[in-house]
Amino acid sequence: MENQNILEIFYKTNALLNGHFLLTSGRHSNQYFQCALVLQYPEYNQIICEKIANHFKDFEIDAVIAPAIGGIVVGQEVARQLNKKFIFAEREDKNLTLRRGFKIEEGKKYLVCEDVVTTGGSVFEVIEIIKHNGGIVTGVGFIVDRSNGKVNFGVPQFSTVKLDVVSYSPEECPLCKQGIELVKPGSRKIK
Repeated sequence: MENQNILEIFYKTNALLNGHFLLTSGRHSNQYFQCALVLQYPEYNQIICEKIANHFKDFEIDAVIAPAIGGIVVGQEVARQLNKKFIFAEREDKNLTLRRGFKIEEGKKYLVCEDVVTTGGSVFEVIEIIKHNGGIVTGVGFIVDRSNGKVNFGVPQFSTVKLDVVSYSPEECPLCKQGIELVKPGSRKIK
């Protein structure tokens, strides 16, 4: 399944939105990938995450970890397909942290999974959690790379779709200047 086939799934499920959106990164864009609308269908989740799992199947991985909320469904499915343990980090006081008894085990190898990457902020936070606790980052797998490969996590990485989607700083956003209403469809609270 190539880039175009996965994009067709996004179109079919109305998950590729057009408008004026506030991204998790704080940047603005005229397009938004609402992966939850795709991942609500188990068959699409399995098909898309299989590409990630197949890419990393020969890597040494002890567990899969994802940032909440967007990465949870992706990480769980990739972990299921790889038959590995799955944990997630969630926001507490604006920072990602491990809760619910989840731990990074020293010397263990972790695959980070995410739904959409624009600047990679949440993934970089998870990588820092792993390293700070003595774990090893084996790789990063995600569905949509909005940076078209510009974001480099410093480890092997794989995305099922690479696109160069335009985003703007709030100060330079032409959509703001046109007075188009700004919408925040994601899970992370941003001011």
